Amino acid sequence: MRTVQLSSGRLIGAGQSTYIIAEIGINHNGSLELAKQLIDEAVAAKADAVKFQKRTPEICVPRDQWDVMRDTPWGRMSYIDYKRKTEFGVLDYTAIDQYCHEKGIDWFASAWDTESVDFLEQFDPCLYKLASASLTDYPLIERILETGRPLILSTGMSTMHEIEEAIELVQQFDADYPLLVAHSTSAYPCKPEELNLRMIPTLQSRYPNLPIGYSGHETGLATTVAAVTLGATFIERHFTLDRAMWGSDHAASVEPQGLQRLVRDIRDVETALGDGVKRVYDSELGPMKRLRVNISPEYSK
Repeated sequence: MRTVQLSSGRLIGAGQSTYIIAEIGINHNGSLELAKQLIDEAVAAKADAVKFQKRTPEICVPRDQWDVMRDTPWGRMSYIDYKRKTEFGVLDYTAIDQYCHEKGIDWFASAWDTESVDFLEQFDPCLYKLASASLTDYPLIERILETGRPLILSTGMSTMHEIEEAIELVQQFDADYPLLVAHSTSAYPCKPEELNLRMIPTLQSRYPNLPIGYSGHETGLATTVAAVTLGATFIERHFTLDRAMWGSDHAASVEPQGLQRLVRDIRDVETALGDGVKRVYDSELGPMKRLRVNISPEYSK
């Protein structure tokens, strides 16, 4: 498996520590201050990156949904106005870009339409994420490929045929394009029996030259750590200050203490996995002398 290098200098792939992404997404609820708090917590947890979502509401919201009324924290408003309310603009992302650079953490976003790619390009993102819902949006994929930046394809709500076609599209554009693929199940939150973590080695077997990762929407941490033991080279989990907050993604998100435990447990697992070469450690020599009847000559002194 080859590695993919980000503009920040970070490598993702074989032999590298797991790249851990704290997905802020839209959990900032349109508040720059809340976004900064989430960035601070991600830094404190020692995550490698935070990720946002960028949409052009007039493109992404179906026209027949624009005038549907919604109850929101800002009062009752149309769905299109609600989506506009939760989108960050140039000034917000300029502040986020500066803040992340100051804090020493990578940031990037899922672009949901081509105009959002054009918008994000001004911030020189270290990579792009294609949401599972966009896996069959070939014009969007092609626009991202034109940037030349590393791309994560997320594979939730997709058949194997759809996954193969999206990857083929990328590789036809450039056989050596810096592509990463994330196994995912698009249920929020996702039941354990639908996580299907064995898809990680399935994708590794099918695409041995691509870094394979995991984008999880489950509750709890154990299954995400298990994804690392199965070979995931990067991990993404939704992240919030409080799972009880208003919004569609908070319930399937990890709170700050949970993110800290997740990063800690992943790093512990990476250390514990070792290199697969059997050896006798110095710490075992004492117990060996006390407990073994016949000690091999090389350890008898």
